[in-house]
Amino acid sequence: MGELDSFEILPDHAMSPLGANGVPRSAWQRTKRAARWHRPYAAILLVLDAGAAALASLTAATQLPKADSGFQNNPELFNLVAYLGLPAVWLLVLWGHGAYDRRYLGTGTDEFKRVVRASWTVVAIVAFAAFAFKIDVSRFSVGAALVGALVFVLILRYIARRSLAFARTKFHLATHRMLLIGTLQEALEVHAAIARDPGAGLVPVGIHLTEGYAPHPSTVTPVPVHAGRDILSLVRELNADTIAVCGSASAEPVELRRLAWQLEGTGIDLAVAPQLTDIAGPRVHIRPIEGIPLLYVEEPKLSGLGWLFKNVIDRVMALLGLLICLPFFPLVALAIRLSDPGPIFFRQPRIGREGKTFRVWKLRTMYVDAEERLATLHDQNESDGLLFKMRNDPRIFKVGKFLRATSIDELPQLINVLLGEMSLVGPRPLPAEDGDFLGDVRRRLLVRPGITGLWQVSGRSDLSWDDAVRLDLYYVDNWSLVLDLHTLWRTIGVVVFRKGAY
Repeated sequence: MGELDSFEILPDHAMSPLGANGVPRSAWQRTKRAARWHRPYAAILLVLDAGAAALASLTAATQLPKADSGFQNNPELFNLVAYLGLPAVWLLVLWGHGAYDRRYLGTGTDEFKRVVRASWTVVAIVAFAAFAFKIDVSRFSVGAALVGALVFVLILRYIARRSLAFARTKFHLATHRMLLIGTLQEALEVHAAIARDPGAGLVPVGIHLTEGYAPHPSTVTPVPVHAGRDILSLVRELNADTIAVCGSASAEPVELRRLAWQLEGTGIDLAVAPQLTDIAGPRVHIRPIEGIPLLYVEEPKLSGLGWLFKNVIDRVMALLGLLICLPFFPLVALAIRLSDPGPIFFRQPRIGREGKTFRVWKLRTMYVDAEERLATLHDQNESDGLLFKMRNDPRIFKVGKFLRATSIDELPQLINVLLGEMSLVGPRPLPAEDGDFLGDVRRRLLVRPGITGLWQVSGRSDLSWDDAVRLDLYYVDNWSLVLDLHTLWRTIGVVVFRKGAY
């Protein structure tokens, strides 16, 4: 088999209803997708959204005082508006904002952003209708119904997404079978990234090489590797419904354009995974200039109103957390002292934002001679990075293992958050003696270290050092308030199920 310089797309009329010029023969066939899981899922969301709006109206009508429940003197009109009109408005507005678009369902935050934006439109429509028709309604009850509907819609959609992720992970349902196109290294990198999130529903089923030779059949690869094949016939053979063009292959404009033409009308999705990785969200913008789509990458936004709001949330939540934990502290302190006489707290110099050193607060989980015993355990280190990690560390006493597994030992770091030395969300602070590191890792110091972060919610001690650094750098480069809130939410599940804690 000869060596390949690029991927060539050959027409396959048996698979695609296209002419030789790549123009679809039928607009109807162009609407049929190879992957159709989103249709029943969107139908379920329609029912849930309508139910959420009706439930919000019911709650406002039954739980609020009768005087504020809104045109109670006309129950027929109330029932018509509350349980039919308002849910219908919600569904239409959600549809208009793309909340049922398959591109935003199942993964990412765009779905929830669109729901929130739709809620503002619903508020505007209700306000305009009340003003235009001079409807005498209780503003309080209407406001409660609208806010309640938004809350219920978000909760039910989150439950639906978690159910979808469970079905994808455990039963391999509602997935996309993906063919990766690119060099072997690029395709394997994309495969590894996809494998880290099985809940996204992307299942690579093969790799088509654009350069080099297909490896020997005895070579172990996660999926079969092909070279020199007609891509459309390979897609049909693998029963794939998505093609992902990886890395340098995405820089072949002629081949990529021809591939897009050939896929028109087939229902096969085309995705491009460019070489620009770990940069996402609002930092990336596409601006067409004379027909050329230029991908602009903005600088990380680590200042401004959102950053100020993050600091306010940090201080307020830290204060509330300390007040809630205060009554339980004597019991935890007594358990530590009974396990091993010594100080209750463990304080260690750590590196903070811009390289400033501070002393982190933690509940002591190790025997007092832990530092002296460390030298005898270096050969048993299970971490490949700067931190020492050992699953069954003999220096940790029994109560300390429980405190670590439940992350209770981290709670005193709320003091560091209150003092402005740490944040609720951010890269974990490294010990000061390991802080004089060079290279990309120093970029972590652009933000304050956090009690939790992407490292913690993605595997904690089970992650390799390279993966931990990659996640920390992703956080720095793509910080947003939504990312912080999402990470805090995921932290709850990680703590409850004690994932990767030792």
